Amino acid sequence: MSEPSLAGKTSIVTGAGGGIGQAICLTFARAGAKVACLDIDLAAAEKTAAVCGTEALALRCDVSSEAETRAAAATSVSRFGAVHVLVNAAATDDRNGTILDISADEWSRVFAVNVTGAFLMSRAVLPTMIAAGGGSIIHIASQLGRVAAPARAAYCTSKGAIIQLAKAMAVDHAGQNIRVNALSPGAVETRRLLLRYGDMARARRVAGPKHLLNRLGEPEEIAQAALFLASDAASFMTGADMLVDGGYTTI
Repeated sequence: MSEPSLAGKTSIVTGAGGGIGQAICLTFARAGAKVACLDIDLAAAEKTAAVCGTEALALRCDVSSEAETRAAAATSVSRFGAVHVLVNAAATDDRNGTILDISADEWSRVFAVNVTGAFLMSRAVLPTMIAAGGGSIIHIASQLGRVAAPARAAYCTSKGAIIQLAKAMAVDHAGQNIRVNALSPGAVETRRLLLRYGDMARARRVAGPKHLLNRLGEPEEIAQAALFLASDAASFMTGADMLVDGGYTTI
């Protein structure tokens, strides 16, 4: 079986400076896609675009801003001519806490980036995607959108909302040949784990055994799943939540 291809397609990836976002950008570029790498940290986006090659564009974008999402979409279309794939991978850092521990402002910021960011970026991209004849939108959710974890109320709730957003958008836009899916990783070896565990060795020791495969995931493993969802190999798949969680939610 041949590898999924994105030859001739243009993609936008938010959160492109992070571990999973960067891996997705690289994987898409290797599959033949032109890639607009968006991140609130422009330097991080530029590093990702540099390793993706000449058919990559780096843009600063705060996905919680409607003006910035619209501007990023317009710049991407101006550079590449169309958009066929959107990956909403941007997520804000959130500290541990129950709803009694975190402030209303902290709660709102998690939702502004994790949920409203996906909403705004999708709104900005959908018209050009529809004009191009269809496409694929992927919301990066989490296994914690399905099951809960202690002191992660805001994160769990936001990722559950992303899974439902994918389903609702799939219903609304199937007639326009737009496929919308969620992709839910388990714990993956990225900078975000360092916020929880302090160092990767402790993350592997504590979080690894929570997965049936007894290890953490790698960003490239999530990127391969995103490539599948973005490509024509997943042409009969929409409104789904693809779990790539090492068996975390199985037991």
